[in-house]
Amino acid sequence: MDATDTPYLALVEIANRAKAQAQGLPARQEVKPYWTGIGFSLLGQRFVAAMDDVVELLEVPQYTFIPGAKPWVRGVANVRGRLLPLFDLAAFFGGHLTSPRQNRRVLVLEYDKIYAGLIVDELHGMQHLALEYGQLPPADLSEAYAPMVNGQFVLQQGRWLVFDLQALIGDFQFADAAAH
Repeated sequence: MDATDTPYLALVEIANRAKAQAQGLPARQEVKPYWTGIGFSLLGQRFVAAMDDVVELLEVPQYTFIPGAKPWVRGVANVRGRLLPLFDLAAFFGGHLTSPRQNRRVLVLEYDKIYAGLIVDELHGMQHLALEYGQLPPADLSEAYAPMVNGQFVLQQGRWLVFDLQALIGDFQFADAAAH
């Protein structure tokens, strides 16, 4: 009786031949940890915000002006049946948006009871940044937004400032949107 006389022995023979001809696994490569965020431009700088802090990205929707609000409050928009307050982030920091209107986008945030849209100059999509390039915030930041920056990634193409959206939401001046 040879090995092919029974189905079981035939399978054992095939398995043995496969093991003999199998190649080894590729060499183990070092996996570098990455931080992922949403990249955007504002005030001539490139920023990145944590993915967990942004619930949606939108084109700037039509909105209704709100009388009695600070100049950086652009208005309120109806987004799928919800009222979304829109804030001009550049104006909040004392500057102005520089990109054409069709390039501007809205970062939508939702924390507890806060639902807000931040208008920025441009989006750069998801950024996967190696943690080895992460550093402390630079000293040359504008005083207006320095408290909202909690780090940076310095790459050959330039730097990405890590923008802390939760710090912005917790900022007293941002929360006080009514004109006095």
